[in-house]
Amino acid sequence: MFYNMKGKLVIITAPSGAGKTTIVRHLLDKGLNLEFSISATTRKPRSDEKNGREYFFLSVSEFMKRVKNNEFAEWEEVYKDNYYGTLNSEMERIWSNGNHILFDVDVKGAVNLKKIYKLNAISVFIMPPSVRELGNRLRRRGTDDSEGIKLRVKKAREEMKLADQFDNIVINDNLEQAKNDVYNLVYSFINHG
Repeated sequence: MFYNMKGKLVIITAPSGAGKTTIVRHLLDKGLNLEFSISATTRKPRSDEKNGREYFFLSVSEFMKRVKNNEFAEWEEVYKDNYYGTLNSEMERIWSNGNHILFDVDVKGAVNLKKIYKLNAISVFIMPPSVRELGNRLRRRGTDDSEGIKLRVKKAREEMKLADQFDNIVINDNLEQAKNDVYNLVYSFINHG
């Protein structure tokens, strides 16, 4: 595990489609001295994604080699044969820039990061207003077929059961309000936490 603390960690998580990426982008634009931690994954890039920008795209064998070499602060198999993880080198890069780390990670990864970094981290769970609305958002997003949406909704139900393990829960039924609520939590943590 990687424990060289040089800054704070802001951990944002949510079921797929709950709005966490939009909220993360909002935080990055607010001058909070945050830098986005790029996760590693074994999933294939979407058409608009670039290696080293949205994710570090690795083969399963490369990912497992890095696991064996203890190069991850945390990692999970999020979907079958789709691994995601936080590289120690990415955290070190951000801290060497003098910034706090902003994570947009899956729910289990967020729980793991909070367990490791404890009071040096704030964890925020973005809750959809309902499972039905989450399904509607996933359909509007258009990145998954109906089977993929079913899988994501099923996973979301399980992830929502873990919400009480987070420092804060923000319900995203009004995006502007949710963005402001998360900003206020993060601002307070960075400046007074």
